[in-house]
Amino acid sequence: MASLASRANPLLRTLPHFLTWRALGFSTICSGRLGFASQSEQLDTEPSVTGTRVLETFKEEFEIGSRLITLETGKIARFANGAVVLGMEETKVLSTVASSKGNDVRDFLPLTVDYQEKQFAQGVIPNTFMRREGAPKERELLCGRLIDRPIRPLFPSGFYHEVQVMASVLSSDGKQDPDVMAANATSAALMLSDIPWGGPIGMIRIGRIAGQFIVNPTMDELCLSDLNLVYACTKDKTLMIDVQAREISEKDLEAGLRFAHPEAVKYLEPQIGLAAKVGKHKKEYKLSMLSDRTLERVRELAEAPIEAVFTDSTYGKFQRGEALDNITQDVKRVFEEECDEESLKVLSKAVDTVRKKVVRRRIIAEGLRVDGRRLDEVRPLYCEAGNLPQLHGSSLFNRGDTQVLCTVTLGAPADAQRLESVVGPSTKRFMLHYSFPPFCINEVGKRGGLNRREVGHGTLAEKALLAVLPPEEDFPYTVRINSEVMASDGSTSMATVCGGSMALMDAGIPLREHVAGVSVGLISEVDPSTGAIKDYRIVTDILGLEDHLGDMDFKIAGTRKGVTAIQLDIKPAGIPLDIICESLEPALKGRIQILDHMEREISAPRATDDRNSPQLATLKYSNDSLRRLVGPLGALKRKIEEETGGRISVSDGTLTIVAKNQSIMEKVLEKIDFMLGREIEIGGVYKGVVTSVKEYGAFVEFNGGQQGLLHISELSPEPVTRVSDVVSVGQKLTLRCIGQDVRGNIKLSLKATLPRPGSGEDNVHKEPVPSLKAARKYLSSAEATFNGPEKHNDTSDKTQELLVNKNLGSGVNPTSSSVPVILIRSAAECDEEEKSAALTRNSKSKSKSFGSSEGDKKSKPFSRKKGGKESNSIAKSWDGDEIEQNIASLIHSSRDTEAETEAPVTAKSLKLGTKVTAKVYQIRARGLVLDLGGGLRGMYRFETNGREDFEIGDELRVECSSFSSKGIPVLSLVDDE
Repeated sequence: MASLASRANPLLRTLPHFLTWRALGFSTICSGRLGFASQSEQLDTEPSVTGTRVLETFKEEFEIGSRLITLETGKIARFANGAVVLGMEETKVLSTVASSKGNDVRDFLPLTVDYQEKQFAQGVIPNTFMRREGAPKERELLCGRLIDRPIRPLFPSGFYHEVQVMASVLSSDGKQDPDVMAANATSAALMLSDIPWGGPIGMIRIGRIAGQFIVNPTMDELCLSDLNLVYACTKDKTLMIDVQAREISEKDLEAGLRFAHPEAVKYLEPQIGLAAKVGKHKKEYKLSMLSDRTLERVRELAEAPIEAVFTDSTYGKFQRGEALDNITQDVKRVFEEECDEESLKVLSKAVDTVRKKVVRRRIIAEGLRVDGRRLDEVRPLYCEAGNLPQLHGSSLFNRGDTQVLCTVTLGAPADAQRLESVVGPSTKRFMLHYSFPPFCINEVGKRGGLNRREVGHGTLAEKALLAVLPPEEDFPYTVRINSEVMASDGSTSMATVCGGSMALMDAGIPLREHVAGVSVGLISEVDPSTGAIKDYRIVTDILGLEDHLGDMDFKIAGTRKGVTAIQLDIKPAGIPLDIICESLEPALKGRIQILDHMEREISAPRATDDRNSPQLATLKYSNDSLRRLVGPLGALKRKIEEETGGRISVSDGTLTIVAKNQSIMEKVLEKIDFMLGREIEIGGVYKGVVTSVKEYGAFVEFNGGQQGLLHISELSPEPVTRVSDVVSVGQKLTLRCIGQDVRGNIKLSLKATLPRPGSGEDNVHKEPVPSLKAARKYLSSAEATFNGPEKHNDTSDKTQELLVNKNLGSGVNPTSSSVPVILIRSAAECDEEEKSAALTRNSKSKSKSFGSSEGDKKSKPFSRKKGGKESNSIAKSWDGDEIEQNIASLIHSSRDTEAETEAPVTAKSLKLGTKVTAKVYQIRARGLVLDLGGGLRGMYRFETNGREDFEIGDELRVECSSFSSKGIPVLSLVDDE
């Protein structure tokens, strides 16, 4: 501090010691704090040396699938019973295990697996209000199940102590999915702990690209792969299989399983080596085992009545359960009379053990199942599609006593679920939510939050159906399936697959084909001395009881072409892979039977048009137009939604509308068309408002603020005297687009929308509103969902259609490069153009046709024929400026309607005093419009007490007497000599 002061002021160098900071008892302020120094600081100025502790770490490195993998322990979570960090490139996962010390009496293993992906692993702050992670997400629950399923069977029988596994992602590079890494880290942590466990296990992920299997594929490679196989095993037996595929054949699937086993075994040796270095000695835990005396006594009392119940196939699920409960109560009364407290504590487990042996013995020895079916027989089926017609799609699927109600709801792309995972996509457009209410098994229970079982079953069915959905480019909508289990007696997840497939087709979604699923079980007989399987039976379409008493639940879903999803759960400590592969064939036979029944109910997406069914449409707009629609802070968008009841979703260049029925859809479309418009199409019908009325027609604002010209000749099939007699400013009209005039205005027609004379048919082409149950073209492609008004094809197929882009002002979106650009002008711009028009334009320049019909080319506005058969009445009021304005309009229109001819007089040669022979072109209230030839027009004002009995086509000898302010020749009659 003194040195700082001396640098600031040299005079402070001579400051006495008793005035310094330290002499006054203050500590230095360089650390950011100002306070009194302690006595020890003043006396002991020597810095203390802190002791250094070295954390001893142990590491195993090995390579699988060309990727270096490390197992490390000793540095992190040293107090945990077992803790391992597994790393693959820059992704690291920590897994810890712990076990309770109590000896609580239970009859099950309370194993809990918690998997968590915190956002710090990818360098992101959570986007929640509290800026921290909340309840477990679906993916975290699924990863927890993926770890739980292979490790649970390896705990010893009777080990009922509470065990908790916690896996956390420490860092992620986004290349590898951490779920498989967490499972292998958990296996290594259990090996290091003192918890009795029959591991280790190895888990591997296999992909397939272009027919070649890939070990540990990256996330980018999985996007290209038609197989996502997760396989877990011990050295010689399979523990767990989880598959998502794109209709892979059973033969290729078996090849993938056999390829995965030796790759997964490579994880075992490093875990054994690490456990040999630092593993704890396995602790002696108390096992809750049934005594032989209790088991034998229960067998004597209950075996015969249990076998009588299972041999009677007329029992239903609840009748059978009630009979078995009565047997248990009879045995309980006997034990109470004998005062056998020890047997009473394990009575339910003992009865269940006897029941299990009875069922398994009958199936293996006699081939008889509980409900009397053959081993490969599927339960009776009942299917119904469209049972709730007010919904987008619905179905009811029954297999035996299992019943599932599936509904489909479609939404806009913005309705997609947003994901916050360290790997994978950020959104999910297809969701299947599985619900298992208590009433489906006649029980009372509470409905809470996310349930691991419900999430797992729903995800399995979601994987199965995802393979047959159309790609996002063709079908961009968000799809949600709700599966409500109405009654459960086994295989509700596979029933969800069948019901979901039918509901999707009922909604009109173009699935490639149906997907069905079936569960296959295994009943085996094991040699007690060696643990090897002596005999076994594969059972198709298992009941809930067979699932409970059997060895495995092998769920397989797919189409006729191949498998789309698999989930294998087992109870013993592994099943040989050969038996697993053998189960694929009976599963295929059962799946084909179910598909046949489903296709008899509904075999193709529905194409029924129902005005009461929900509607969905997709429109294309520019981003500028969408910003105008949304408004400040979305105010305009919310206003439309509140007024109509529809839902609007805006994305990049796309507007998606979801409505409850067609009437709501029409209201939304009408409001959007009024605000933004849509692509203008010749022959399309539009609604507009008259903004101004002229002598030659009316200007109409339509299609989101665009201007169109309604010519007087297009007001009515009958001759019209004045425009104001038919239309007025502010009047709403329904008009048809018929083309474009030479001044760039969209040409509209009112008479084209009126019924044809002499016919009762309406000539108006109604615009179709896409329906979810409408023709498949609305759902098979994003472009076909909504293409604006119908195309008007009154002439031939060779007529070119011109699409005017509503968002480009004066721009155009032509269907052919030969079609000229449309110039859209307002009425004020047209008036300004008329005022600035000069007569000195080159009369020989040819005007370009817009591609209108021949009838449009030959039509001459404001004309009348000799004889008065078709004439236009003379306007009552017409001043000089209006004469010049209309003549200027006629000059331009004549260039479009008449072919160019040779004439002796041109705009350059016409001078004052020039005498020419002209024809009467039009008759006005105060004068004539004369055709001078060569495209030139002039005006003649009636003279006071002069001749006014002229007719169209009369030839007059005139002389150029002057020019108006706009350059129009003013003519006077010349007496014939």
